[in-house]
Amino acid sequence: MSTDNVFSPPEWESKAKYQPRRAQLPASITDSDSQAPNILVCGQAILNGGAPAPAEDCNMVCAGNPNQFCGGPNRLNVYNYTANDLPSGPGGGGGGGDPLGPLPPDTTLPAPWTYGGCWVDNAFGRIAPVGKGSSPTQTIETCIALCAADGYTLAGVEYANECFCGNTLVSGAVLADESTCNMACAGDNTIACGGPNRLSVYTSTGEVVALPIPVAQTTNLPGQFKYAGCLVEAVGKRILENQIIWPTNNSAVACMEQCAKFGYTAAGLEYGEECYCGDETDVAANNGVFVADSECNTPCPGDPTHICGSGNRLTTYFWDGVMNNWKTPANTGRYEFFVPGVVIPLITTVGINNKVTFLEKHGTGLPNTTGAYELDISLANDFSKAWREMHVQTDVFCAGSVILPDKAGRQINVGGWSLESTFGVRLYTPDGVLGVNSTNDWEENYPALKLQRGRWYPTAAILSNGTVLIMGGQIGSNDRPEPSLEILPKPAGGSTVVHLDWLERTDPNNLYPFIVILPSTRIFVGYYNEARILDPVTFETVKVLPNMPGAVNNFLGGRTYPLEGAAVPLPRHAPYSDPLEIFVCGGSTSGGGYAIDNCVRSAPEAENPEWIIERMPSRRVMPCMVSMPDGTVMILNGAHHGEAGFGLAEDPNLTAVLYNPYDPVGSRFSILGSTIVPRMYHSEAILLPDGRVLVSGSDPQTNLPDGTPRYPQEFRVEVYVPPYLSEGRTQPTYDLPNHDWAYGQSYTITNVHLFHGTSATMRVSLIGATSSTHGNIMGARTIFPAFTCSGTTCTIVAPPNSGVSPPGWHMLFVLDGPTPSFAKWVRIGGDPSQLGNWPNLPGFTVPGL
Repeated sequence: MSTDNVFSPPEWESKAKYQPRRAQLPASITDSDSQAPNILVCGQAILNGGAPAPAEDCNMVCAGNPNQFCGGPNRLNVYNYTANDLPSGPGGGGGGGDPLGPLPPDTTLPAPWTYGGCWVDNAFGRIAPVGKGSSPTQTIETCIALCAADGYTLAGVEYANECFCGNTLVSGAVLADESTCNMACAGDNTIACGGPNRLSVYTSTGEVVALPIPVAQTTNLPGQFKYAGCLVEAVGKRILENQIIWPTNNSAVACMEQCAKFGYTAAGLEYGEECYCGDETDVAANNGVFVADSECNTPCPGDPTHICGSGNRLTTYFWDGVMNNWKTPANTGRYEFFVPGVVIPLITTVGINNKVTFLEKHGTGLPNTTGAYELDISLANDFSKAWREMHVQTDVFCAGSVILPDKAGRQINVGGWSLESTFGVRLYTPDGVLGVNSTNDWEENYPALKLQRGRWYPTAAILSNGTVLIMGGQIGSNDRPEPSLEILPKPAGGSTVVHLDWLERTDPNNLYPFIVILPSTRIFVGYYNEARILDPVTFETVKVLPNMPGAVNNFLGGRTYPLEGAAVPLPRHAPYSDPLEIFVCGGSTSGGGYAIDNCVRSAPEAENPEWIIERMPSRRVMPCMVSMPDGTVMILNGAHHGEAGFGLAEDPNLTAVLYNPYDPVGSRFSILGSTIVPRMYHSEAILLPDGRVLVSGSDPQTNLPDGTPRYPQEFRVEVYVPPYLSEGRTQPTYDLPNHDWAYGQSYTITNVHLFHGTSATMRVSLIGATSSTHGNIMGARTIFPAFTCSGTTCTIVAPPNSGVSPPGWHMLFVLDGPTPSFAKWVRIGGDPSQLGNWPNLPGFTVPGL
């Protein structure tokens, strides 16, 4: 291969191999490719100290001729044109190009733009924050138009054809001699458009502000952050995994504030516009190495007086102190195998007979399954007696369930997978007691009783007036949205359907919306990443709440199916002057990304509600949440990655977590025990009357490449024994003479026996009857009523109204210190909508009033 003039036109002769300076190349060419074999550079002279280099340094083959060399890394093969017939004028003809002598600035611009001087570029770094690229027809006017359109007050042109914008000059910009802005504009050879490392600057404010050389920000840092240094980025992965890109407003302070808001103790800034959040432990885990501060030298676009890393370098900050006090108690409780299953449930409900109903979609599990069973927990050690076969007529796949406030505590299940199933209304009256076989079955009569709209993935809730609210879903499996609500019972000849445009707008990320009745009797609805309050009569929006925060690096992270999180209302205590708070945990980001690793809580009816973010010890999508008798919340099941659906999640989260809302922020999570059973899509968790948590299901249908299941359909049923039951303490006992309470009235419990404490340390809690599916625990409520005790008799004051406690059934627990009793069922608020007489249709048995 050759570099001499054998292959060149005769007018050109090969010159020495030169080592160029950055200044003599167009600013749009980066150092890494400035002498690549497909780059052409022209000029009238060797500038800025360019000097000969050894011939062997020019060792890159030309892109268009493999028999010749075309320079090398930071090396130029230079040719000199020796003929005398070059076109005359600046730039070799056509306007623009090489420095040929003084040219004037443009003084004919429209107001308010004026000339702001010739400035040195790249003395300490690039001085214009925003590049707009180059153009062969570039003029001062075209560059100003680009900058003004984006709201910038400064415009500058360099190398004849490159446009830059900003509101200030950065990196220690200094004025240059006017004669050095001597390159004619590419589109107007009568006007100067900068020069080599020179920027002709124009301003719309009459002034040009030049900021000093940026430095790492080490003072006025938010919170307890401290500057840690300039960190080398890891190879092949990120040291801090959560990336945020802010092209125009990234700054050290903004990055640190974002990281701290979402509970991260390390903040790193790279390439100027990139912010990374993680933990200080990530640095050691990824073999991070700190280097000299001078290697981080890129200004922050949102604060150009300070440094935001550089290429593969992170300006790094650590939180000095404890941000997340995730507790690891000695007593964590434990998972236990409970009973072999006969069904893979997607809906579980504890009935007022203390037995658990399991509902399964058609086609799941064993070929001879009926899809409906009831588990007698007292017979778990006798498999032949523990399970009772039940029957449903239509497919309950992704239906909704809740317990009615009628005197029988009937369970209602609505919606389903396709065709008539989506209109299904199914009712079951729990009967019998523990240890004695029940006989009732599910009742259904389509089309005599059906929903007004077909619904797949609807939510059910009991309103403050005792009617049943059904909301959302799709018209069938992966079909069009059904963005509406309806009320049961449906009046004769009338429709209760109300269209909800906000559900239509957020489809499909709003299935199984979260519904909670507020103290005002208004309705809280959480859907996708949004929330609002509805009027309980008209269902018009009363207040649009702030959006629920998502992931630290993705505000569009969602909380409802399929980006599935879970939600419960937090406890309220007599005299109920504290606002009701909603607690939402987990979820995911669109496209099956990382699961969300935080919970958010808010009081929707506060004057200025906002969401408080609390980071969990681990990521979790498809979590299940259970309100516990002591006011804590257990979080379990789910996965670290993906979203809800068949085959859409990976890396099961096997560890349970307990959230204590009474502890200080940052110290509310305790890491509990782990299971060996992955429980992801279609897994459930529900509180048992004895205080344990029943854990069941998982139907992810995720296979290995050879088709064998990676995460099998899960029949095993476990219980989690919480810490309050694993200390060997005896559970308190009591008798409940009256199971039907009116609002605001006083009722006695008798024969109260506390085995460890006194009535001074005793508490009473009411846990709403619930049904669990897809992380949505419908009907959840936790209330700590007022009570007094005399001897072994205690008097409890029922909640005052249907805003504090919508009509319905509750488990009543007496707590001896931390230890709950076996619950007894109590109905509060009666049956104001007379559901006990509904439906008066063939095939249904009504309990009456």
